[in-house]
Amino acid sequence: MRCRFLFLVSAALLAAACSGEAPAPAPSSPPPAAAAAVPGVVRPRIVFLGDSLTAGLGLDAAQSFPSLIGDRLVREGFNYEVINAGVSGDTSAGGLRRLEWSLDGDVRVLVVALGANDGLRGLSPSEMKANLIQILDRARARGITILLAGMEAPPNFGDDYTRQFRGVYTELAREYPVRFIPFLLDGVAGNPSLNQADGIHPNVRGAQMVADLVWSELKDALNPL
Repeated sequence: MRCRFLFLVSAALLAAACSGEAPAPAPSSPPPAAAAAVPGVVRPRIVFLGDSLTAGLGLDAAQSFPSLIGDRLVREGFNYEVINAGVSGDTSAGGLRRLEWSLDGDVRVLVVALGANDGLRGLSPSEMKANLIQILDRARARGITILLAGMEAPPNFGDDYTRQFRGVYTELAREYPVRFIPFLLDGVAGNPSLNQADGIHPNVRGAQMVADLVWSELKDALNPL
């Protein structure tokens, strides 16, 4: 599946780089939320820190995978507020810059799904790892449970880059007490029936599959509230 993914979406990723996704917001802008909090009611939060894959680019807000997980939480009796802190075009550095906003409130779980745009732009895997380390360290310092979702790089920058990029996630999963999903788009990437016309972003069915994958790892990190 990884090889098929790298072959099928390489050209699409380059096209996306030329057209550009929306840039990360200026430091004065707060991250978006999947659902507005009810006035006077404070609930523990699950924050999804990511890029357009998390934001649900091309989908209605209710169809993004964090929103689908929010629906699942309600059905299964979990009283958490889901915060979708996905920003299209964001890199690991962008996620780090807005981390403090994203961790506002009673955050119990942080889902880190960054790196796709680092790989798209050929940014240094070592710098990406340094950014992710800071995110993980700051979240751990607050006692937040972390779920780390890995990503694959397109093949444009060679095999060594691809291996180094993938290795960032596996190394962090060994070095930190995180829950780990090796590839956020596992089973979705490279399948035209599960992606939008750009070949990159999941469609409604694909987003549901991503939600199911994340839920399979997230559910055991939660306590009924």
